[in-house]
Amino acid sequence: MSSNLASKLRVGTKKAHTMAENVGFVKCFLKGVVEKNSYRKLVANFYFIYSAMEEEMEKHRNHPIVGKIYFPQLNRKHTLEQDLTYYYGYNWREQIKLSPAGEAYVNRIREISATEPELLVAHSYTRYLGDLSGGQILKGIAQTAMKLGEGEGTAFYEFADITDEKAFKAEYRQNLDAMPIDDATGDGETPSVADRIVEEANAAFGINMKMFQELEGNLIKAIGIMVYNALTRKRTKGSTELVTAE
Repeated sequence: MSSNLASKLRVGTKKAHTMAENVGFVKCFLKGVVEKNSYRKLVANFYFIYSAMEEEMEKHRNHPIVGKIYFPQLNRKHTLEQDLTYYYGYNWREQIKLSPAGEAYVNRIREISATEPELLVAHSYTRYLGDLSGGQILKGIAQTAMKLGEGEGTAFYEFADITDEKAFKAEYRQNLDAMPIDDATGDGETPSVADRIVEEANAAFGINMKMFQELEGNLIKAIGIMVYNALTRKRTKGSTELVTAE
């Protein structure tokens, strides 16, 4: 019996997904406005978040539900370490720290792993399928906006162990539907396991939004400085031209 969880997650998180894409930091990123300091802070947060998620997923690799979507080839910890080395240098571990929203994200992953491990499915779904779906587009934007060379600071978007991303996503969704969960487990008052997973996925989008919102202040400040510097250079150039003309 299919749980139809893949469809429920897609439909049930559609609104949250759209809201996350409309956060200022994300909208700027998609338009090619990327400030390197803000971006590297995001990478640092991701390092802690993916490390926690992958550690907890590995703990539950034999769980009847979690085990269905336990794919080590999705792991991002190592690629994030490569990117952090690029952005911070070899002593990156001494420089990075979690933001408040990032800390809440990690704490939530640890909490559900200890109490309701099946909800880890929601975090795997929201993170990895998003990474696979838009990874190459985001990689291109990051490279252009930050003037990065090939292989510089974008390892996160590379899934070296997945040769056919479309086929892999299809397999992932099939495994979601094959999970041993049944809507009938809900009694009208207590949500079913499927409903709880969808609810947790929406919560994951919410935490992501808070994390992006934290970075907006840094981005706005950086853009302001860039605009100020550009105007200053323009005024200076104009003054020089006037002096020369005299």
